[in-house]
This record gives sequence, C-alpha cells and structure tokens, in this order.
Amino acid sequence: MELVSRTALSEGHCVETFWNGDQTYPRLWADLRGARTSITLQLYYCEPGRMADELHAILVDRARSGVRVLFLYDAFGTSFPTAYLDSLRAGGVRVEPFRPVALRALRTMQHRAHIRVVCVDGAIGWTGGFGIADKWFGDGRSKDHWRDSNVRFTGPAVQQLRAAFAACWTESTGELLIPPVEIPTTERVATAGQRGAVIAGSVIAGLLHASPSVGSTEAERFLTYSIASARKTLYITNSYFVPDRAIRAMLAEAARRGVDTRILTVSAETDVKSTWYAGRARYDELLGAGVRIFEYQPAMMHAKALTVDGHWAALGSMNTDNRSLSFNEETVLMVLDAPVARTLEQQFLDDLGFATEIRLDEFRQRGRVERLKESVCYSVWRVL
Repeated sequence: MELVSRTALSEGHCVETFWNGDQTYPRLWADLRGARTSITLQLYYCEPGRMADELHAILVDRARSGVRVLFLYDAFGTSFPTAYLDSLRAGGVRVEPFRPVALRALRTMQHRAHIRVVCVDGAIGWTGGFGIADKWFGDGRSKDHWRDSNVRFTGPAVQQLRAAFAACWTESTGELLIPPVEIPTTERVATAGQRGAVIAGSVIAGLLHASPSVGSTEAERFLTYSIASARKTLYITNSYFVPDRAIRAMLAEAARRGVDTRILTVSAETDVKSTWYAGRARYDELLGAGVRIFEYQPAMMHAKALTVDGHWAALGSMNTDNRSLSFNEETVLMVLDAPVARTLEQQFLDDLGFATEIRLDEFRQRGRVERLKESVCYSVWRVL
C-alpha cells in the first residue's frame, strides 16, 4: 500500500473517530481555541450561518493572540460572502481561494480541492467529510442533521496532512510555505485532556494526499488495493457511490470469493440526486454478485470510510466516484490497527440499523421513470 499510494505508514499515532456534528465540533473548536503557534485550515464546503460565525470568532481571536492562521478555501465549493472573508483578513487571518473560477482557468476548473485539512500547532490533525455549514450540526440520525465521519489524530501523519496543505497553498499564492519547527513541550503533553497535546500512540497510520494525474491516481490505487486485499469482510460507507466498471468488477469478485461485502450509501435524502441515480443504475450488477447494498434513511449520509478484515481502515474526504478518484484533491487517513478498524466496523453496523437493504428481486420491480432517471444520470457519471 505504501508503494502504490506513495504514502508512508508509520507507528506513533493516536486516532479518534467521530460520526456526527455533536461529537465533532465541540472537540474541533477546543483544539482551535487551544492553538498557540499555528493553525492551517483548508476546506471545500463553507457557507454562512451559525457555524461560520463561530469559526470566524475563533480564528480572529487566535490570530490576534499571535497565532499564525492560514485559511485556504475552495473557490467553487465555498459561498462565504466577500464581507466575511474581508473581516477574517482584517482580524489577522491569511485567507486565500483555491483555483478561482475564471475563463483563464478552464484547464483546471474541474479539478477542485475537496480536501479537508485542519492542523493545530503542527501536532493535531483533522480530516474527514466535515465542512462549515449548519447542516453538519446534530446527531446524524435526524432529518437535516448530516451523518458524517471525521477523524482526529496525532503523530507523524499530521506532518503529511500539513504537507498536503502546503502543496495547495503554494499553488494558490506562489509562496513556498516553510512552517516553523514546532516541538511539543512537556507542559503540552501534561495538559492532553485540556488542550489536545501530543501523546505518542501505537497506531500505524499515514495520510494519503490524492491529486489528479495522468493515468491512475493514488486514490484509485488505494481503493482498488484495499478491495483486492479483503479476505473476510469489506465494509464501505460512501455518500456518492458511483464506482466505474473496473471497481464494480473488483467488488463483485470480492463477494464471489466469500468476502462479506457491504456498501452503505445515501437514500432519497441525498443532497445530489443525480449521483444517487447514477449509482443505482448499476446496483443490479453488484447485487447479482452477492454485494449487499444499504441506503441510509434518516438524513443525508455524507461519510467516507472503509474497513477490511477488521484490521485495515480508512477515513477521509474521498468519495467512490470519478470526481474524487480522478479530478479532485483528497485527503484520507489510512490506518493499520485492529481497535480503530473495529470502532469503524461498529459504527458501520450501527448505521445499518437506520438503513434499508436493497433486495435484488424488489429492486428489479422499480418503475420505468426511475430506470430512465438512472440511465440519464449514469450517462454523465464521469463528471458527477
């Protein structure tokens, strides 16, 4: 996996997972408020609201306290008004757009930074599917409370996450971002419960930064090798599930060789119906091979995670569609650790209690209108 994904995996990590906004944001805000030297933040989806106002207050407070705060937002996915961004800048925050949408940038316009990066003091890292919008608040089980999976970690992968940010920052600003050397002090280690200090852990992990390239991408190779390695269980949670022919064939082969292969994806509660229909257009092929597919019912399910055989796990921003696998910048924390994998497996199994399993015989009875929608949407699956 290190070779094909070009990502080093190393020991020394502590990893915590979260599956809704009620769990995620109190901990994330506490980490940001505890920053002493630096905050680097890169997000795809941001919009005005109560969450945005809270983030604004935290970032400005830290910047005025002497913390270097760098915020890189995707120019397509973010809808913050100019006044909001200017107010951050006036408060001392460096704010820059990633790949502004313009005629002169047509060549790169479709390549977005779907990435999620939060680094605090070079010691604490966050990635996952979260954004800055009020729909991410809540329990993930109620309507309009998005279900998402996020991860907080310490250890060597934090520097890999910051390197992903540095690559995008340099492209956007022309500045070679050379962060200061930040060594955790004894005081910080002693205050772990209060400020999220650095504590050496035993988890083996690595942060994959997937970028568009000619030929196969790191994202594609990570996903296909994860599928191919499965011998007992393969559980995939993914919000925008539109795998191409080769990946569908690998999923089908996993099921045929006896792997308990299950997919949890969105239902009609999705925020992007076209992607849902495109994915459903090929359910028959997977169901017929023995892959079990479940659609999450209470709310939008935005999570992106997988586990293999109770030992290998991954969680990040990457969807199982062509946009994530070929066009976008993505971040994924890859983990080789049984306790972490078991935690994600349990989250997966808990979610199935709020999902409807798609049965092949019932699915084949859907109407002509539904089939037409699926066919039309699948015809443009490469750009969804």
